[in-house]
Amino acid sequence: MPRGLLITLEGLDGSGKTTQIKRLAAWMQKRGVAPVVTRQPGGTATGDRIRASLLDSRSAELAPMAEMAMMFADRAQAIAEVIQPALDTGKIVLCDRFTDSTEAYQGGGRALGSETVLELHRLICGDLQPDLTLLLLPSLEASLDRARRRNERATAQTGADEGRFEQEKDTFYRRVWEKYREIAAREPERVVLIEGDLSIDEVHEQIVEAVAMRLSSVSRPEFRAASFSGTAQV
Repeated sequence: MPRGLLITLEGLDGSGKTTQIKRLAAWMQKRGVAPVVTRQPGGTATGDRIRASLLDSRSAELAPMAEMAMMFADRAQAIAEVIQPALDTGKIVLCDRFTDSTEAYQGGGRALGSETVLELHRLICGDLQPDLTLLLLPSLEASLDRARRRNERATAQTGADEGRFEQEKDTFYRRVWEKYREIAAREPERVVLIEGDLSIDEVHEQIVEAVAMRLSSVSRPEFRAASFSGTAQV
């Protein structure tokens, strides 16, 4: 069985990743490919418990290295339980965040550096690399405003608290934003940068264009079908 494909979506909180991964999955399903959709942190029972601790505002005193270690514990479990089994059976995996997030948030935002993050990824995650990364990078101000309003609504509606990162100062997010741009510049063949304050439809169009182009280069008939090469309409 040929290996599947790992496609990751990256960006700041509030960049629109969750909306876009749902639209991308629907676009694929309409064309006869059923992707495995997951997220980090989370996506497994263990990962969901880690996510709750990582994002809860009550974890305010969590040390940066402990935070990064928890991110990698979540990722190792997701790879073992969800991602690698799906890839081994030839499926496409759509993952909301992967190690680029850790490099941006902990390596950049927490100033732990890229070298440490990448070495941990090699040791803990077997250096598993995405086949394609879609990096959504609207303006910093727009992303933060959307993320903070979203978390306020979620807390009011469900009582769930996932706002620990949104409490960080704008200087933290500036470092994250700049690290994402550094990653995109370093790995242009893997990372497709979609930047600017675009509409949901405009972002979706750029995403499916990038995905269709990547699928057309794969020597799998079901991934190279003509139905992938045209319109962005779901």
